[in-house]
Amino acid sequence: MIALPSVALAGVLSWASGFRLYAALFIAGMLDRFHLVVLPDKLAILAHTPILIVTGILLVVEFLVDKVPAVDSAWDSVQTFVRVPLGALLAWGVFAHASPEIQTGAAILGGALAAGTHVAKAGTRAVVNTSPEPFSNWTLSFSEDGVLLFGLWLAFRHPVVFVVLLALFVLLLVWLIPKLWRGLRALQRGFAWLFARGAGHPPALTRAPLRGRRG
Repeated sequence: MIALPSVALAGVLSWASGFRLYAALFIAGMLDRFHLVVLPDKLAILAHTPILIVTGILLVVEFLVDKVPAVDSAWDSVQTFVRVPLGALLAWGVFAHASPEIQTGAAILGGALAAGTHVAKAGTRAVVNTSPEPFSNWTLSFSEDGVLLFGLWLAFRHPVVFVVLLALFVLLLVWLIPKLWRGLRALQRGFAWLFARGAGHPPALTRAPLRGRRG
């Protein structure tokens, strides 16, 4: 039988990987380091000093980069190749002592959850970055920091509540991601039109067919 706290731990780490990977790794490692929580054996390495130094540095870098409009979107693009695999790996690590079927299923679901959260975060930032003022970007970024801390606290202290809210979040993702995709496609078409106009390429004109002369 799968323990609910393990489901909550795998869920929160995969979920957080999609938008605040390094903060989640650092906080989880520090909590285990000070014996506030007990991580599974395969994840206990997060509490080792060299790993804490690396995740702590990357936490600061991501925290600062995430507050700069446009730069945050570039960072998100690069992190696509890090967040999703690590989301799957962390979920696998939680169930490393379970059966191979459960491990594989956890890794697949963890990767899918990290990917969904990452796409929602990156897509939302891309839309917000079209605004010239930075305040909406800062507000959204600090809100994500707060949501991460609340999610981690909830997963460790009230795993049942977290799992229920995570299920609702997945339903929200299913509804939100297609709308974000359509919005991004509309933005892409708008930018392409502006670029073509600035480059001096007028829209193609349709010529009327020439009529023959009457005799």
